Amino acid sequence: MNHKEIAEEIYGLNENIILMYAFNGTGKTRLSVAYKDVSKEKNDGNHSGVYYNAFSEDLFVWDNDEPNDNEDIKLTINSSSLNKFHSFLDVPNIEEKLALYKPKYKFKFNAYDDLEKGIESITFFIDDDTEMPIKISRGEERIFVWCFFLALFEVDGFADVQNAHFFIDDPVSSLDEHNIYVTSESIFNLVEDNYLDKNIVITTHHIGLFSILADRLTRGEKSGKFKKLTKTVILKNTNDTFELKSVRNDVFLFHLHLMQIIDEAIKSELFAYHFVLLRQLLENISSFLGTGRISFTLKQIGVEEEMIEETMSIINHLSHKNAYKLQFNKMAEDEEDILKDIFQKIQIKYKFKY
Repeated sequence: MNHKEIAEEIYGLNENIILMYAFNGTGKTRLSVAYKDVSKEKNDGNHSGVYYNAFSEDLFVWDNDEPNDNEDIKLTINSSSLNKFHSFLDVPNIEEKLALYKPKYKFKFNAYDDLEKGIESITFFIDDDTEMPIKISRGEERIFVWCFFLALFEVDGFADVQNAHFFIDDPVSSLDEHNIYVTSESIFNLVEDNYLDKNIVITTHHIGLFSILADRLTRGEKSGKFKKLTKTVILKNTNDTFELKSVRNDVFLFHLHLMQIIDEAIKSELFAYHFVLLRQLLENISSFLGTGRISFTLKQIGVEEEMIEETMSIINHLSHKNAYKLQFNKMAEDEEDILKDIFQKIQIKYKFKY
């Protein structure tokens, strides 16, 4: 199937909470656009839902004000159909969304003279007295934009007119593990507030985010009201043919899924992106062990002490290639040997069944 056919399949599902796991490179953003197009076709060409995806993030661009030594550095907002709803936003509402993340900065909106044009930019600062403009980090920026849209979802006239569905595509890029967990909480709150009257589609490449949400929606203490309305799926890409696979059981055990994929590849053919999956597997195990350090896990599975640093260097190098764009490049023989050795040690140590 192509992205439009996948979008049509999702649109036709009976469940109104769709949680999708997909590796990078499977076109989650393209899927959100295809879903928008399909939903418009079903609604006489009109928008019927609201979206958060890479295009949402691209509306926000830094103006570094370099000619003036960054005196007026600010995050500008490109004009779009959303500007007419900006006037309904206020700082306290976004501050409430941001509170989960414990930001170290404050901010203010810079509106156009014509208020109907919305917000022109946002200035960030630390000191209330001087309001000296600062540039926040990429991760902080992503968090702010996400919270901006969370507040926008609540604006009368925006979500009320386009009130059939929310489509949320991977709001966790550039975030550390703690903030990914916090983002799962903000998504869960959004689901809880809207699941009875809206369809909600959530896509992510992050195994931790998917795992947390899948657990809360299907096994958590509040899952009784969500479980029958939730469908968890995997988007798979095989030679540019896409397929939706249902996740069996109530919880998607990512380490087992990753092990199954790597094991199948070892038996057939290994490609560059399998080292990315191996790193995800090691990170998942490390997180479960409570350390978050891959080096600790390597020691636990039997990698010799003097080889841990070198092994870490190899894993970092091979997993940080642009592997998803080169996913059909065959792995070199020495790389295969390293991957197979680490994978075998994981199997021997933990005896996972998959």
